[in-house]
Amino acid sequence: MKFEELPIPEQVLRGIAETGFSTCTPIQEQTLPITLTGTDIAGQAQTGTGKTAAFLISLFTRLLANETPAGRPRALILAPTRELVVQIEADAKQLGAHCGFVVQAIYGGVDYMKQKNALMDGADIIVGTPGRLIDYLKQKIYSLKDIEVLVIDEADRMFDLGFIADLRFILRKLPPFEKRQNLMFSATLNPRVMELAYEFMNSPTKVSVTPETMTAERVEQVLFHCSRKEKFSLLLGLLRRDGMARTMIFINTKREAEHLHNLLNANGFPCKVISGDVEQRKRMKILDNFKDGTLPILIATDVASRGLHIDGVSHVINYDLPQDCEDYVHRIGRTARAGAEGKAISLADEDGAFFLEAIEEYIKAKIPTEWADDELYVLDHVRTARPKRVQDIKRDKPGSPRSSDKSRRPPVKKAVTAVAKPAAVVPAGGEEIKKKKPRRRKKKPTTAGEQSGGTPPVQE
Repeated sequence: MKFEELPIPEQVLRGIAETGFSTCTPIQEQTLPITLTGTDIAGQAQTGTGKTAAFLISLFTRLLANETPAGRPRALILAPTRELVVQIEADAKQLGAHCGFVVQAIYGGVDYMKQKNALMDGADIIVGTPGRLIDYLKQKIYSLKDIEVLVIDEADRMFDLGFIADLRFILRKLPPFEKRQNLMFSATLNPRVMELAYEFMNSPTKVSVTPETMTAERVEQVLFHCSRKEKFSLLLGLLRRDGMARTMIFINTKREAEHLHNLLNANGFPCKVISGDVEQRKRMKILDNFKDGTLPILIATDVASRGLHIDGVSHVINYDLPQDCEDYVHRIGRTARAGAEGKAISLADEDGAFFLEAIEEYIKAKIPTEWADDELYVLDHVRTARPKRVQDIKRDKPGSPRSSDKSRRPPVKKAVTAVAKPAAVVPAGGEEIKKKKPRRRKKKPTTAGEQSGGTPPVQE
């Protein structure tokens, strides 16, 4: 189906054409005929299939049909991560370039007053994370009384990140659900999400596109079994053999991500790390460098596994298999987006093998296994020290009682224990009785004969 066949306003069609879209993806083809009529929907589809464009087109069409005075927000888009908010804002400005709407992103980690002033100046569409939106809402910087369209993107991730209480707080501040259009999109719609949908939406229609194949069709998946000690050697061999131009490497913990970052840079593979501890401006700069090709390798925790659209990602490597089987689908969905092809490589060590069965059961497929030859392992690589843990850094601070620097430790004073004296015996009358010391008996002098037990010697 082509977009021209749908009742989409001319301003939106011009933005779609300039973006480069011509035909609808499966999720767009099934949801747009429903949402363009004003019906609520809960859409489930594979990651990277155009869900963002699907709800933006519906949003622009509704706002253009209802002409209301500008000044207050008319549409609210909620997303779980800052990176996803920035991406949705960019897509909205591109698709709605000819609609005349003011789009404002609200998220933490950046200039607080700048976003506050932007909201006070007025915005038609707000894209944000729940935390900072609630902060400004409690200060009455903006109002949600005129919201006509609500979009919840990656709703299942809202539950995983603990946003459900904040989400309910915001939804209760909106107009009644029958007076607004509600759109919910995600790669997975579990029972918890549908419970939220039926509570705050107006009889939504559930649309699922190819739910039996959870992963993208054009992703080539492969699994390598290896020990924890051999994993980095195998990773180096794969990077050298396949010549991966733009690669995302996912890892479970921030400390291991920093260690892998140091190892790859020391062995001639420049890379950067994105995790929850990285400052927001730095995270955005790293993403921009990765998108424009100046950074070939990006190491990330699951903060970058959802919703990010980066063109040309050739490989996704699961250096650690995720503990949550849904995260596997989102991780490998960073490649083979919008009809492109890609490859997903997973390394299963002693710990990761325990998560493999749940992942394969969730995606309803067996991940093809390859066995690495001995030549693929790089054994002569440069080794680096593992980053210290927080408790180790605190322990090694000068003056710390557990510090490894013995010269700076304060001298340990030995505790002197006093010997308790026996208590005096007090009788019933109240007078203290002093104990008498036993007297020593004087010994009589003895002669040599008496000592031996015989008779005294005879004197001549």
